[in-house]
Amino acid sequence: MAATFLFAMNAILPIVLLILLGVFLRKIKMIDMHFNNVLIKYVFRVGLPALLFYNVYKIQSFDEINWDIVIYTTIATLIIFTVGIVIVKIFTKDDRQKGVILQTAFRSNYALLGIPLAEAIGGSAALKVVSLLAAFSIPLANILSVIALTMFQKNEFGERISIKKMILNIVSNPLIIAVFLGLFALFIRSLIPTNSEGVPVFTLTNQLPFSISLLKMISQTASPMALIALGGQFEISVVKPLLKQITLGVSLRILIVPAITMFVAYLLQDRFTGLKESYPALIALYGAPVAVSSAIMAQEMGGDEQLAAQLVIWTTTLSMFTIFITIVILRSAGLI
Repeated sequence: MAATFLFAMNAILPIVLLILLGVFLRKIKMIDMHFNNVLIKYVFRVGLPALLFYNVYKIQSFDEINWDIVIYTTIATLIIFTVGIVIVKIFTKDDRQKGVILQTAFRSNYALLGIPLAEAIGGSAALKVVSLLAAFSIPLANILSVIALTMFQKNEFGERISIKKMILNIVSNPLIIAVFLGLFALFIRSLIPTNSEGVPVFTLTNQLPFSISLLKMISQTASPMALIALGGQFEISVVKPLLKQITLGVSLRILIVPAITMFVAYLLQDRFTGLKESYPALIALYGAPVAVSSAIMAQEMGGDEQLAAQLVIWTTTLSMFTIFITIVILRSAGLI
């Protein structure tokens, strides 16, 4: 158990320390809110899109897709989203906070933390599952996040945002565009003839390696810059006024959602046979803290950025313990 806790701590601690670095830099006035806002714009429009395109393009083939886990996670995410709408309407009054809490329920830090977390738990077999699942879970989470952050907003006349405006927000979102460009690149790659070894005669990785190297370098800036910016926004004074909302969001993200999804997966694992080897992927998707990009997107789309930043910080910190407990329970049951 000590080794399991140490593993969870090593996965989470770098994220917490980068946030604390942002807090420290703001305290000594090396960075300010203007710098933070510029940094967030860069992360949202350049760094994270590069990261998402790079992760999707790394997928080798759609031929090995585990459709059981895809179907289960898609249905589960849509149910969480639907139930979450009811929950935030009941427990949250501020429209700018409803979408922020709603996306916390279904959107995990899958790309930055979930994928390496699943690999550490289940090895190369788990990595294959989570990498392929990224092609479906990442675009779904981003589309639902845009809807969540838009559906409760009002225009200057006090009217709800129209469906047309919501669709425009979806198709113009840099993260969604990046994922679908990655999927399009995969589709094109699948049409290219292969050599005697079954490798496409042209890929960005082999024929234009500088492009993939550039994407990788840019993508590596996304996570640390986003976390430093979030730390620069963090103010302990806002925790008390937002305590109810923070408690609700944290409880949904790292307690309620993972407990229900793991339990239902256990009940259905004989019907969805692909679930039996997919528990590391489920931990990555439903047990990891809320995505760093959720706070970036909330600020860009008019959500309560202070609440969004607090939810990233607290779900990240506390998930170290809940992930440890989840792993212990699943190992004790012989599921991982």
